[in-house]
Amino acid sequence: MLPPAAVLTDIEGTTTPIAFVHEVLFPYARARLPGWCQVHCDAPVIGEVARLAPGAMIVDTLLGWMDRDEKITPLKTIQGMIWAEGYAKGEIAGDLYEDVAPALRRWAGAGVRLYVYSSGSVEAQKLLFGHSRAGNLNGLFQGFFDTRLGTKRSPQSYTDICRGTNVSAAECLFLSDVEAELDAAAQAGLRTCQLVRPQDRTVAGNRHAVAADFAEVAKQFGLPKLA
Repeated sequence: MLPPAAVLTDIEGTTTPIAFVHEVLFPYARARLPGWCQVHCDAPVIGEVARLAPGAMIVDTLLGWMDRDEKITPLKTIQGMIWAEGYAKGEIAGDLYEDVAPALRRWAGAGVRLYVYSSGSVEAQKLLFGHSRAGNLNGLFQGFFDTRLGTKRSPQSYTDICRGTNVSAAECLFLSDVEAELDAAAQAGLRTCQLVRPQDRTVAGNRHAVAADFAEVAKQFGLPKLA
């Protein structure tokens, strides 16, 4: 079988330690949320929150969504805007597994088309890769997708990504640590691989290829190997 022409990757638990998201990014946004909402009370995204939770207190609603790790677009947008301020101030920097940046650079340099699909907003994705400890990696990607496209557990989302990028599903490899997301991608015809990072205590499933890191992904799928 030919190597994939494109790689679509998740972030949390795949390129980035779950601990970074839950122990750095989320607490950073939570601590600054009340003040941010006060300053930006007229922002359109605040209106979106009010529409989804009519009559409820905006800050309480957002904090509740955070506590439940809800994949709600306005929440993700606001978190991304708060993180943007943190990245700009140098108070946070994107954390990636050591194998990720070398693999992405190698694959992009060999002509493999790279895309991101995460529940975090596109803006948050670009901040993480643009301010990563390995440097600015945004230029390696040809597209970023978030839940505004659709849920990651819906096959239609992956069909839409392939159509929008003009990549056939059979030529696209989706990387994620979540088996249900991989199931959806496989139903849409994509090739799939579950990242099982020991640090994240991911439990390997039995319905998809499994890899411990991006170097192993390269070996299994015939992608350019890391130098």
